[in-house]
Amino acid sequence: MAAVFVLIGLVVLGLLAGTHLYLWRRFVRDVSAPGSLWRRLGTVLAVLLPVTTLGALVSGRAGAPFLVEQILAWPGFLWLACLLYLTLALLAGELVRFVLRRTPWGRARSVQAPAAEPAPAVQESARVAEPVTPAGGPSPSAGTAVPADAGPAAPEAGPAAAEAGPAAADAGATGSAVAGPSGDGAHTVPLAAPVPSRRVFLARTLAVTAGAAGLGTTAAGAYSVLNGPTLKHVTVPLAKLGRRTHGYRVAVVSDIHLGPILGRGHTRRIVDAINGTQPDLVTIVGDLVDGSVAHLGPAAEPLRELRSRHGTFFVTGNHEYFGDARAWIDHLRELNVHPLENTRRELPGFDLAGVNDLAGEDQGEGPDFDRALRDRDTERACVLMAHQPVQIHEAVDHGVDLQLSGHTHGGQLWPGNHLAALANPTVAGLERYGDTQLYVTRGAGAWGPPVRVGADSDITVVTLAAKQA
Repeated sequence: MAAVFVLIGLVVLGLLAGTHLYLWRRFVRDVSAPGSLWRRLGTVLAVLLPVTTLGALVSGRAGAPFLVEQILAWPGFLWLACLLYLTLALLAGELVRFVLRRTPWGRARSVQAPAAEPAPAVQESARVAEPVTPAGGPSPSAGTAVPADAGPAAPEAGPAAAEAGPAAADAGATGSAVAGPSGDGAHTVPLAAPVPSRRVFLARTLAVTAGAAGLGTTAAGAYSVLNGPTLKHVTVPLAKLGRRTHGYRVAVVSDIHLGPILGRGHTRRIVDAINGTQPDLVTIVGDLVDGSVAHLGPAAEPLRELRSRHGTFFVTGNHEYFGDARAWIDHLRELNVHPLENTRRELPGFDLAGVNDLAGEDQGEGPDFDRALRDRDTERACVLMAHQPVQIHEAVDHGVDLQLSGHTHGGQLWPGNHLAALANPTVAGLERYGDTQLYVTRGAGAWGPPVRVGADSDITVVTLAAKQA
């Protein structure tokens, strides 16, 4: 098993290295001259950015100071999102170029031979020797030999310059025009402005277009997260819900992911948004934190101000077990948040149950549906809090009416939603499994890159409806 993980790790590292090399070629080598400022700066960034990403991923597990985690997290995780969308944008550009080359226009352009470009040796000046007429001698005839340095070398150097890459192409495009005679009997040729070759022009156009698309997508996705989650409203009819409980409002929030990037301000926005809905009940369905109470306790402090008729309840997610889940459970009680550890509460009109996350099994604290749901009145509706949607199958077996989950982030970064669908029965929204309904929120935060594309963060107000009403 260990050998399999090592092999997978090597494959991932190789893929990342290859992707960074591809980006360096398209954004740096193909568009700049050797020794230029952009060539040097781009090469440094091509090494430094993946190093910060690696540091952001391992610093927390390695026990680095929390300040170091915060310093590495912003550039390291943001670069992960940039890497994804820059690569996708470049590949889209490659596809467009591939198609264009197979159009009649593209084929016609490809067979046109590029104009010869003068060699770098004649960039600064070109001197053309003039024939000298001796005093009293005959004027030179058409057959008079021209000196070997009169100019044939320049055209011969053009093809070599064109093949020497962006540097030679740009330099070789420095044209010259014949001027008046100089004092030593030769013509001086002034320099013209550099004109990039067609190949360099196309490479730069692709780089600028892909860069704008990739970085723009990442920036918009970061704004979506840092601006706070949106509010969604869903009505869920429950057959066993009494008429007196019709219209009961449950605020559902998951995957807040307090950590080195998302802190106290993020919690404050979420608390204000929930309180503004005036819910009857607040449920926090796992993955609240990515770190210790010592580092993130102040960031979670605004949770104390959550307001609802019947209180705030919490179940663990897999990320709680990456650290000290027990310490967080105890701390949340101090914030007036009630953990449901494989247990339930009887509320007016229905039962609210909660089970631990599957990740707790390694610590002997996994989910226990029998303990949470045994001996309950099966004539009453039951709402279950369970972090991962895959727990729906046991919920169905235990006669749960509605399961509230998170975990998927809705995919967070497109096309991640397609990958999330491979591992989860529902990625986002409301679906029915037999007599049990499952609602999956996209979550209010983000893990890793503070970026969401195609999966906006949300807080959902679930309104329970009695079918009799």
